[in-house]
Amino acid sequence: MSNYHVSKNKETKEWDIQKEGAKRSSGSAGTQKEAERIAKGFAANSGGGEVRIHDLKGKIRDSDTVAPGNDPNPPKDKKN
Repeated sequence: MSNYHVSKNKETKEWDIQKEGAKRSSGSAGTQKEAERIAKGFAANSGGGEVRIHDLKGKIRDSDTVAPGNDPNPPKDKKN
């Protein structure tokens, strides 16, 4: 089980996908939506986890649990 973060790289202008605790990114994409999709795939392949999406200022704006992860506080919204 692994958690991933999606955030904007100010140098490359791309959206980086970084495994929690890693020093380097696991990948990148041109759009935040694409990076989020890739990060969810990485999390699913590692047995589930959380994908945390950061805004342009670096603050977490959204977090999604990827199955088979166990979300102790499932969201009430049904958008994701």
